[in-house]
Amino acid sequence: MDTVDRRKSEEWWKNLQLVLNNKTPDYLVVHHMEPDHAALVAEMLETYPSLKVVSSAKALQMMPQFFEGLNIDGRAIEVKEGDSLTLGEHTLTFYTAPMVHWPEVMVTYDSYDKVLFSADGFGKFGALDVQEDWACEARRYYIGIVGKYGVQVQNLLKN
Repeated sequence: MDTVDRRKSEEWWKNLQLVLNNKTPDYLVVHHMEPDHAALVAEMLETYPSLKVVSSAKALQMMPQFFEGLNIDGRAIEVKEGDSLTLGEHTLTFYTAPMVHWPEVMVTYDSYDKVLFSADGFGKFGALDVQEDWACEARRYYIGIVGKYGVQVQNLLKN
């Protein structure tokens, strides 16, 4: 699910290798093209030649603009509103969330773990492993970053 900001790439790659335990990922789901979510998409595709990138049509269209020379022909899976991807026990269902920050945004619901991967829609400032008032930082993030797209967030919640 997404990558990270380039400033955190070394730590992210180490964590990914630890979790993969010498396995190769089949998919990279890209929810949002902003660099703090997607800075390593091209590196992932280069590192894992069989990797498929799963994203909205708009995000797939935007990718070559972010990564010069990126060719995703034959490696892109465009998902639309309500499409699903079954991964063994996990079934991922995709929902478009245009203008819940940027026009290409989508969210993913994993019905097995009952987890919503929400891009920026329900984010917060700071890190999850920091002891702080989560609600306060989430509220501050929503007001400062996402709040101006309140209508779009409400439309997303109807799904």
